[in-house]
Amino acid sequence: MELVAASKMKKAQQAALAGRPYAELMAQMLGALAERVEEAQHPFLVKREVKVRGIILITSDKGLCGPLNANLFKLVTEIKTPAKYAVIGRKGAQFIARTRRDLLADFPANDRATFADIKVVAEFMVKQFLEGNVDTVEVIWPRFRNTLVQVPAAMTLLPLSSVHDVINDLRHDAGLGAAAPKAAAGPDTQMLFEPNAASVLESLLPLYLNREVYQHALDAKASEHSARMVAMKTAKDNATKLLGDLTLEYNKARQAGITQEILEIAAAQFAAS
Repeated sequence: MELVAASKMKKAQQAALAGRPYAELMAQMLGALAERVEEAQHPFLVKREVKVRGIILITSDKGLCGPLNANLFKLVTEIKTPAKYAVIGRKGAQFIARTRRDLLADFPANDRATFADIKVVAEFMVKQFLEGNVDTVEVIWPRFRNTLVQVPAAMTLLPLSSVHDVINDLRHDAGLGAAAPKAAAGPDTQMLFEPNAASVLESLLPLYLNREVYQHALDAKASEHSARMVAMKTAKDNATKLLGDLTLEYNKARQAGITQEILEIAAAQFAAS
């Protein structure tokens, strides 16, 4: 199980890194659009009073991955305001149902989940946001730092604060760091938007949200397999140590038994003589 988890972790990391060029190009497009449209025109950028939070919780389908899911559940229990949940992963769905929280929908957390699979989750929550059933769309997931460290994290996706903040988020995902809007846009004179910049922005922001949820799902998978690999390695090491201790105890008992038999034979021989 340790070796299988290590193999899956490597594939998940490669999938997450493969999205960096896409994030960089999207940042350039949004940078070019930001100077040409009025941000207030888009419903994703309209702020309103938060009465009910909408939360996407990303967990694993299976256990044996250490405290990964438990750390996420601690974040959920700290939420005291009204909230509705869409859950990716069977463990999260079980927790939400067990604690009697408002579960809107649950989705499987397959190892081979595609962008189309995760897009369904994002579009479902966006629909809830636009219909007014929730006032925010947030995501809680295990952020992958390295093989030994996975940190529970939370991020607000909707409402968006500004297009420029979206650009910085994309550049961070691409490993480029934050930058000024014009620098993020690059040579915007080479970009032509048809039929117009506002229509392109209207289509691009939902694509950004879908991509962010998908990226977090890939991050969660890398975290899950890393945590499982570490947990299985620890279990193997503990089992090996326990086996060594038991073997030592067995050898001691066996040696004591042999010594006792030799003494009994010698005593019987001495008595007979």
